[in-house]
Amino acid sequence: MRPEFRYFRPKDLREALEALAEGGRPLAGGTDLVVDLKEGKVRPELLVDISRLEELRFLETSDGLIRMGPLLTHREIASSELLRSEALPLALASAQVGSPQIRNVGTLGGNICNASPAADTLPALMVLEAELVLQGLRGRRTVPFGRFFVGPYKTVLEPGELLVEVRFRGLRGFKGGFWKVGRRRAFAQSRVNLALALRVEDGLVQEARVSVGSSTPTPVRMNAAEEALRGKPPEEGVLRETARQAAEAVASLSGRRPSASYKLPAIEGLLWRALQEVVCGP
Repeated sequence: MRPEFRYFRPKDLREALEALAEGGRPLAGGTDLVVDLKEGKVRPELLVDISRLEELRFLETSDGLIRMGPLLTHREIASSELLRSEALPLALASAQVGSPQIRNVGTLGGNICNASPAADTLPALMVLEAELVLQGLRGRRTVPFGRFFVGPYKTVLEPGELLVEVRFRGLRGFKGGFWKVGRRRAFAQSRVNLALALRVEDGLVQEARVSVGSSTPTPVRMNAAEEALRGKPPEEGVLRETARQAAEAVASLSGRRPSASYKLPAIEGLLWRALQEVVCGP
């Protein structure tokens, strides 16, 4: 049986928020929601199509602060010269989301708000130390990216609220990237993914940001791994210890699940490779 629901396309953000306040569910790229509708996992009474709201499609920068609208597609993010220069982990993550068809329509906001532990943009936004701006009829509030998620597929979004902006400081002076492991080389959901940003001065790691995804219920920073790097030369022994610390941190956060037998070595190996590429070049 086909799902039955009412469909509404608002002409502006205000109309969208009013419809959401009445119990509507937002529809943007639809790459996850449409599948869930077909499988009967969700049964909304009202779909609010926000896909044409230009108020939510923007990319701006001023004084080092980058502001992004949630309707930017993964293709737009991956091809942005600004983001490839100032936020490379995010540009690379978006470039590896799904297939070209998915990247053409799938949005940053959808990838965030779906809150899948395997979402590729989440580790990148963690190392960018992003903030999210949420808006409802009662006003706006800003939430640090890591506090937006309360569990797999669960967020702090309240009924009637919408993600309207993603913002962060560019990674000037950092080197970094995004890496993933899937069941196949292309079009694969991440089994393990990670983002990394390092700032090295005078032969020492001055700042390190590491986030591993698809391995914990919500996105987290690998604090022990970052501490293993900070203030030290990026030499082989230090890099190997950092990779080991990250794997141990994931084990403590997610427990020794059956998947740990391959995920923990995969995390350690992937971070070791990523650190080598950032420090020495691919």
